[in-house]
Amino acid sequence: MHGTRLLLVAIWFFTAGAMVRAGDLPRRAEPERLKLWNQNAPQGDGTFEKAEAWITVHRPEKPNGTAAVICPGGGYGGLVTGAEGHGIAAWLNKHGVTGVVLEYRLPKGRPFVPLLDAQRAIRTVRSNANQWGIDPAKVGIIGFSAGGHLASTAGTHFDGGDPKATDPVGKQSCRPDFMVLVYPVITMGQRGHGGSRTNLLGKQPDEKLMELFSNETQVTTKTPPAFLAHAKDDKVVVPENSRIFHDALLAKQVPSKYLELASGGHGLNGYKGPMWDAWQAQSLAWLSELKFIPAEGERKQDVGARLHPAVESLGR
Repeated sequence: MHGTRLLLVAIWFFTAGAMVRAGDLPRRAEPERLKLWNQNAPQGDGTFEKAEAWITVHRPEKPNGTAAVICPGGGYGGLVTGAEGHGIAAWLNKHGVTGVVLEYRLPKGRPFVPLLDAQRAIRTVRSNANQWGIDPAKVGIIGFSAGGHLASTAGTHFDGGDPKATDPVGKQSCRPDFMVLVYPVITMGQRGHGGSRTNLLGKQPDEKLMELFSNETQVTTKTPPAFLAHAKDDKVVVPENSRIFHDALLAKQVPSKYLELASGGHGLNGYKGPMWDAWQAQSLAWLSELKFIPAEGERKQDVGARLHPAVESLGR
């Protein structure tokens, strides 16, 4: 009986110790949804509205210091926050990257509204860098379709923050450190997407506004590096959008890689399959080359890291 009691006590101590150790293991924080403007959102013309933009912060179990603001598509008339938002954040978390899904305000002909939200999101991430385990020099932006236009707009229209601002967020730079643009709208010209142009600029846009938001014309030597992916057979947003932005970046000697996919259309076969896997694997490799995430040997081998035979890379 005495021996049995000792055995039970030993088992209890062993189990309790295991429970404590398990509790000490890092756990993925629950996504946190935050307001950007507290119902006092600027419209870009000096006026404000009682409206809100939101970010949802998805933090990985083992953050590597890099974060990305994610801009879902939707033609500037809606937001595809599932596959092009929270789904992307979950993928980024697997690779140690903090994913910040942006629910930007829809413009309805007010062209600066989405940009102001994207800029505020970037500033907010940098303002919370210590709390969220982020390197403020490794805050990028990812966008899809019209969200790709917003991401490229943030990458070509930015400032270093206002050091005199009373708001700590306003002191931060809104320049993204990198861009990942997937089947993006880039231009507001004829090669762009008519629906996105109308929703952003109105039915009869001013020519100066069209040029200002044709981001291939706004590239400078200070524009952050970009990875672009587009399917050859995309009929909704034609691949010339990615090509002209890639060429504009190279002309200013800004690092850029363009992955042209043989097929997949707009949305790359519904966000799955070899074309979808290819841009994800190749963008991770590119981010590693630029030292934004650990080298491949220092992180888990990516499934589908090798290009599918039908995929063509134009990383000039």
